[in-house]
Amino acid sequence: MCASEFLRFVTDRECTVEQLPWGPHEWLCRPGLTDAKQLQVVRVTMPAGKCHAFHRHPELEEVLYLVDGRLEQFVGRERRVVTPGTLVHVPTNEVHGSYNVFEKPATFLAILSPASCKGPPLIDVSGEEPWRSLAPLPPSR
Repeated sequence: MCASEFLRFVTDRECTVEQLPWGPHEWLCRPGLTDAKQLQVVRVTMPAGKCHAFHRHPELEEVLYLVDGRLEQFVGRERRVVTPGTLVHVPTNEVHGSYNVFEKPATFLAILSPASCKGPPLIDVSGEEPWRSLAPLPPSR
């Protein structure tokens, strides 16, 4: 695809939707959709009782911005309940997890940089200590 074929404006109609265990991902910016080299942007709607269990991104820095609902959010061992308008910064390779322990869905934007990496984009550590004991996985995972 040549640069002129990449989208500069992305609406709900053009976004790429990916179904993942912790909720649908609506990709708004990523290689192949836009000509972004440094950014990935995805809108996630996490149903009640779901989680994106403890994981890390070895090569990616991340920002989470809560749009609607509430999440129990961990960055390292620090835990906070985040509400709409809250931004969470996750440094490169930092263990983090998002848990919707509430009764309503939560919608957030995840912005990751850079737009690509050489190794695995994500490493799950939810079965390892101390993470396994900090937030047990919900039975429906």
